[in-house]
Amino acid sequence: MKYTFKNIGILSISLLIASCTFSKKQTSNHHNKEMGHGIELVVLDPGHFHASLLQKNALAAVNDTVRVYAPEGVEVKQYLNNIHSYNQRTESPTAWEEEAYIGEDYLSRMLSDRKGDVVVLAGNNQKKTKYILEAIKAGYHVLSDKPLAINRQDFDLLATAYQLAQKKGLLLYDLMTERYDILNIIERELLHTPEIFGELLQGSLTEPTVSMESVHHFFKTVSGKPLTRPAWYYDVAQQGEGIADVTTHLIDLVNWQCFPDEAIHYQSDVKVLTAEHWATHITLPEFTQSTLVDTFPSYLNKYVKDNVLEVLANGTLHYTVKGIHVNMKVTWNYTPPKGGGDTFTSIKKGSKATLKTIQDKESGFVKQLYIQKSPDMDSAGFEDQLQKTIQRLQAKSPFLFIKDMGNGTYLIDIPQENRSGHEAHFSKVAESFLTYLHDKNMPQWENENTISKYYITTTAVELAKKEK
Repeated sequence: MKYTFKNIGILSISLLIASCTFSKKQTSNHHNKEMGHGIELVVLDPGHFHASLLQKNALAAVNDTVRVYAPEGVEVKQYLNNIHSYNQRTESPTAWEEEAYIGEDYLSRMLSDRKGDVVVLAGNNQKKTKYILEAIKAGYHVLSDKPLAINRQDFDLLATAYQLAQKKGLLLYDLMTERYDILNIIERELLHTPEIFGELLQGSLTEPTVSMESVHHFFKTVSGKPLTRPAWYYDVAQQGEGIADVTTHLIDLVNWQCFPDEAIHYQSDVKVLTAEHWATHITLPEFTQSTLVDTFPSYLNKYVKDNVLEVLANGTLHYTVKGIHVNMKVTWNYTPPKGGGDTFTSIKKGSKATLKTIQDKESGFVKQLYIQKSPDMDSAGFEDQLQKTIQRLQAKSPFLFIKDMGNGTYLIDIPQENRSGHEAHFSKVAESFLTYLHDKNMPQWENENTISKYYITTTAVELAKKEK
């Protein structure tokens, strides 16, 4: 792997620049690269491990050489380490060649070099919207991890970036991995089977049609190892509040599942009605355990009271989309209770049935999908229609079954072995993006719905601040 630096002394990665041994497959890929095949990626300031997950597996349409522009720091080292580990693994190794420029002028250098086709973003969210706009101005397509905007100023820049991208014929795409979860795919099918779900109810402020609640934890174990977060993750000015971050996936699911292939215009189809936020309290020992940093950085001082950090990571928002009432709640605790984990609840109400997704202790912290018939629906008739629907879905998903749980509730059984993990969804997003890029056919609803999503989140942040 090759590395180019402004100052070779500013980054010590001797482990990474050890010579690599390529398999026959890797040599072939390298030959294709030299022949000029493949879309060329540029990774800009990779501050989140999602940047490397996009490269966990080889992408047939992508050139093996990837250019990296970043400031000196732990984050770019971690990214390069991850790529190195993918290249060196024994099973299905990748053949990435990282050409990295490390220096304080990394952004201007990327813009002046103007090499590559697609800029990949996953990192500090305070900088992200500016990166998006600058990349679009320079003629790059952009594939970005969420959130694309965390405040109202960012939203205005993002709207400008989308307008400019459309004029230039460029793609700006949000990494929405939840669309590739088989549970969400099956739920979408059931939502649009009127024989069993009916139609979405309109709902109200006190009885929303769609309710989603997500509970996360700052310090937890991932793949058997404690998750280390960057110190800036605890700064809502850099990471974003909970209602500007986690809810992006949830709002995207509402748009994608409830209004498939429909454009949602924030000016006419969306109303943000209420929003609140509150803090998670983090002690210095907890902060150190999570970040491996032994003092609060100066930029966090404004959030520190009596040596306890207050992070506005929690919140609720209520909005309507095309007249349908939606409520969301996101909570961040420091660490899960013993034997616990992240939890999630989703409820979607139809005129004939309610769909529920539950991830809790009873489910073993695995998401499970249920459908519950309305009380006025005939039990035998409903079950007959449900059986017919599952048989239809089994044509593509033969592993699907239903289990009668009693009281008009049925489990839509999706075995674990037929579910791909979160990390696998990143390559699915990349494949969709690359297909849109190749075929030049990204639908307009993708753009409109992304803009509307960030209108909702950033408007909710502003509303929550006013409610304090």
